[in-house]
Amino acid sequence: MDLKAENKTPDGTQTRTNPFSGLLPVLRKEAIHIRRDPMALFFTVFLPMIQLLMIGKAINTNVRDIKTVVYDAAQTQESRRLLDRFVNSGDFKIVTIVNTDSDLNREIVSGRARVAIKVPPDYSRRLLSGQTASVLILVDGSDSAVAGEALNVANAIALRESLERSLSLSAVKQELPVEARPKVLFNPDSKSANFLIPGMLAVLTQMMTVLLTAIAIVRERERGTLEQLYMTPIKPLGLMIGKIAPYAVVAFTEVCILLTLMRWVFGVPINGNIFHLFLLITPFILTMLGFGLLISSRAQTQQEAMQGAFGTIMPSIFLSGYIFPIENMPVFFQWLSRIIPTTYLIDICRGIILRGADLRDLWKQGLILTIMSVIFITVSAIRFSRKTS
Repeated sequence: MDLKAENKTPDGTQTRTNPFSGLLPVLRKEAIHIRRDPMALFFTVFLPMIQLLMIGKAINTNVRDIKTVVYDAAQTQESRRLLDRFVNSGDFKIVTIVNTDSDLNREIVSGRARVAIKVPPDYSRRLLSGQTASVLILVDGSDSAVAGEALNVANAIALRESLERSLSLSAVKQELPVEARPKVLFNPDSKSANFLIPGMLAVLTQMMTVLLTAIAIVRERERGTLEQLYMTPIKPLGLMIGKIAPYAVVAFTEVCILLTLMRWVFGVPINGNIFHLFLLITPFILTMLGFGLLISSRAQTQQEAMQGAFGTIMPSIFLSGYIFPIENMPVFFQWLSRIIPTTYLIDICRGIILRGADLRDLWKQGLILTIMSVIFITVSAIRFSRKTS
């Protein structure tokens, strides 16, 4: 069969036409559409490339430089030698030195340190008298990856110290000179739900709030009602708050549902004050609602708004400390993680839910989120004021 179609001319003659006739004009038209819509091209082509390069450079599964607090009650040459072993291993980074047990526990509860090392006052005396000297290792179990690495390295350091001291003695002892006594806090059974669910609460809250508001203004624009809003005497800030308030109620309702599921379905205990959690989660919700409105003010279609909302998900998962410790990332990505609001909410959720932290431990995270919420809502209001002027 002939692949070319046949058409009859007015005089009755037959002509053959190419089935691909008109292909080049259509290709040219679609290329013009793509060129005129750079946002769609950015979200579909360049954004995945940026995320791949960013996450590939930032993610490091090797746990190093674990923030450590030290209480050296012995203050002797032997205790300093042991602590030097922890520092020289590269797995521990001493960030604070305290002088009381209460300060030691406070550093762990607040999240400023992941590991606490206490050398007892009789450490050197027991070593020199031939007895076993114990060292207390407190590990934050809210991060299972860090906890496992800290336990393994701490036991290895204590074993190496014991072997070297045993070999230096003329007689071989039956007991090891140095004994590490690790204790996992907040998640002693290393349940994955205790580690994943509080962080997932923060990520899901972000996804929901940004996606809800990202399409709010775009939907008004597509329906043709946005111009009517511009004609009303509503101020831009009033418009922003009016857009945000209903979605804030929805977000708080969803948070209550997620907390209920976390507590009664997955069995994750809430060790802190639930009212402190809601107080600190409020600026985060306002921040993400304002960010969603900022996306919707720039997007022209609901598809672009949804692409912009989903484009924030992967950085918030991989660069916020939800799965991989921020301390192991390159310095640039550590700074980048500090401008991601989810980073601070994950600290808040794990701090209050798992460690029982309170406002004096987490006020900095709340202050930063409050500043971010003011910035995003103000910028969104300014953008709308420019459009209405």
